[in-house]
Amino acid sequence: MFDECWDTPDTRAEESKTSLITCEGRCEDAQLTARAGASAEGRRIVTDASQGEGRSGQGEQPLDSDQTLHLRVDALRADETMQLRVPAPPEPPPTGGRAERRRSTRPSARERAGSATARITGPLAPVARLLAPYTRRLAPYTRRLRPAYPRPGRTGWRRWMPSWRQWAGATLASFGLLSAFLVTAYALTDIPSDLNSYATQQDNVYFWSDGTPMARTGWVQRQAMPLKDIPPDVRWAVLAAENETFYSDPGISVKGISRALFRTVGEGDTQGGSTITQQYVKNVYLNQNQTVSRKFTEAMISLKLDNKMSKDKILEGYLNTSWFGRGTYGIQRASQAYYGKDVSKLDVSEAAMLAGLLKGAGLYDPTLSKANHQRAEERWSWILDRMVKIGKLSPQQRARYKTFPEPLKSNPLYNTGEQSDYLVELASQYAKKSAHLTDQQFDLGGYQIYTTFDRTREKALTDAVTKARKQARRDNPDAAKNGHYGAASVATDGRILAVYGGPDHRTQGYNESNATTVPAGTAFLPFVYAAGLEHGVHKTRGGPATPVTPESVYDGDDDIPVTTPEGPYWDRSGKKVSAHNDGDKSYGRITLREALAKSVNTPFMQLGMDTGLSQVRQTAQAAGLLSSSIGRQVPALSLGSSTPSAIRMASGYATFAADGTHTEPYSVRRITRNGAPVALATPRSTRAVRAQVAEDVDEALTDSFRAAHPGVTTPGVAGKAGTAGAADEETAAWYAGTTDSVSTAVVVYRIDLAKSLEPLPLKGLAGDSPNTVPYALWSAAMGLD
Repeated sequence: MFDECWDTPDTRAEESKTSLITCEGRCEDAQLTARAGASAEGRRIVTDASQGEGRSGQGEQPLDSDQTLHLRVDALRADETMQLRVPAPPEPPPTGGRAERRRSTRPSARERAGSATARITGPLAPVARLLAPYTRRLAPYTRRLRPAYPRPGRTGWRRWMPSWRQWAGATLASFGLLSAFLVTAYALTDIPSDLNSYATQQDNVYFWSDGTPMARTGWVQRQAMPLKDIPPDVRWAVLAAENETFYSDPGISVKGISRALFRTVGEGDTQGGSTITQQYVKNVYLNQNQTVSRKFTEAMISLKLDNKMSKDKILEGYLNTSWFGRGTYGIQRASQAYYGKDVSKLDVSEAAMLAGLLKGAGLYDPTLSKANHQRAEERWSWILDRMVKIGKLSPQQRARYKTFPEPLKSNPLYNTGEQSDYLVELASQYAKKSAHLTDQQFDLGGYQIYTTFDRTREKALTDAVTKARKQARRDNPDAAKNGHYGAASVATDGRILAVYGGPDHRTQGYNESNATTVPAGTAFLPFVYAAGLEHGVHKTRGGPATPVTPESVYDGDDDIPVTTPEGPYWDRSGKKVSAHNDGDKSYGRITLREALAKSVNTPFMQLGMDTGLSQVRQTAQAAGLLSSSIGRQVPALSLGSSTPSAIRMASGYATFAADGTHTEPYSVRRITRNGAPVALATPRSTRAVRAQVAEDVDEALTDSFRAAHPGVTTPGVAGKAGTAGAADEETAAWYAGTTDSVSTAVVVYRIDLAKSLEPLPLKGLAGDSPNTVPYALWSAAMGLD
């Protein structure tokens, strides 16, 4: 009985201890201590009961059973000591293949989104904390702006209308977004580095030697002018007409852009209102398409350009690229096309008329119609009044301009055609070569080419050849059909003064004055004469040279064999080479000076062999003939087998008139581009032969001229005729000579260009000696008629 009673409370105490041990930290140490104390107290009660039983025999009352078994374990409550945390059962391992197991280990889409959001918002956390106070203050206002539909407290359609706060918020938000868009667009817009090729292309202008315009080439009529060369009255006339606030505006007109957009988008029409900066941007960077995107791009570039380029440079570019009608671009060409003068000579009234054309030359060119004239006059008057209003013209000055300045009826700008094409061809070739310009650079235009061509001499030469051609078509139509006339006048300092290149460059594509087609014939004899006088002759092979003078005597008989120090000269066919005089005439022993004056061939063929054909060749080249035109180094070289052009033959004869100094022929004396000089390599004179040799040659040519034309008394004239080919089948007739420091050479020949470049017999086209057609043309060009 006692053992059973003892075991029961003890067992319960032990179970309590076990429960406390397995508790996962929920019961604190104090509870464990309390419960342990309760168990010990239980033990003491049982012991006391046992002792009391023993003492009962001593007279003490025994304890009742319910008192003996009552344990004081009030601190141990079942909800605290017996409530255990049971861990969740482990998840079963994933089933399936390896791919499924990998997918099961990947983070979900929600987890990935959360991770990405954390990465983005993480750096913004400090900013969010900084703005938090302001956000809390704005929260009430934000809630007010938040629309509540239908709106409470309203009836009917008013329930669906936003409040004024909402309208204000939407307006501010729209303005903010628009401002951000414009700022971004401005930052992203770059000024194009390449200009419109059509906006930069100009024409090239050629001038006569006296400075007057001669010809113009190029796809457009435009010449850029520096702003300093454009008078202020002209500038302000344009500004008054187009953009009076040009120097103060930011490069765009908001009002004008809005009006243009409204017209373009709303009505499908176009409307002006652009500033000069915008018009310049359109001219040089963009196209002429009237679209919203082009207008917007134009405005962005205009704003940026206005910040980077000076107003004067923008105005200069605008004045040089704008369309004025009559095929002209720029104020300079417009001034020439409408008033026949440079822009620097315009008065304010004429400038106002030209400024009116910028609104549309098709509507305001007064020469096109009566309606145009009325519009032009009204706009001209309005522009002058505007100049008074903005303070650029006084009322007194305005009062002087009451009559409309009538422009020329048609564009007087010079165009190439007929003979001037040949002049332009020579000048452009020389300009590109001497100024080291590529074809691409030259074709961009803007060059002013000041030529050496003399207008008076050119007209005299052209008229003379034109007259000869007409005469030949009447007298000898068969021969004239394939007849060609080449002529050139060259000064002793190398300037090409006049040329005749053909009837029309557009129908005949090559220049007869510069063609190396036909032999020089006996016109080549002065070069052989100069070589002998300069270098002497060799009687023995390798021996010293023997001097030669104009009085040296040679055999002038016909059909005299040519000899060398070793004997007769044999050609490749095994025949002796001999020379023939014109008409097979023999002259006996004759001096070289007389032989040249009478054009005796045989002495000069022998002189060439005695001097050395290499020396003859060198002398001819030094005098001005091109090496490519010099004939083969055989005895026939001395009788003119070379084929120089008329320009080169005239240059060679000019060398003798210039005391033996030669200057390469040139056709351009100065080049500028938009007023700035272009470096040009001007030829320098070189010594071709000694001065005494040149004088001897010139005297012999003077004798030749006087013998053939005794009736001409003009002093200082020297010249010589020349023929090529057999006497009965001459293929070329020449005349070359000098007077007043000018040398002219003329050649007449026949070639059927449709078949070949082989010269044909003249068949009387050159006339009869001594007054041949070449001489008649030469004397007309030299002013000897």
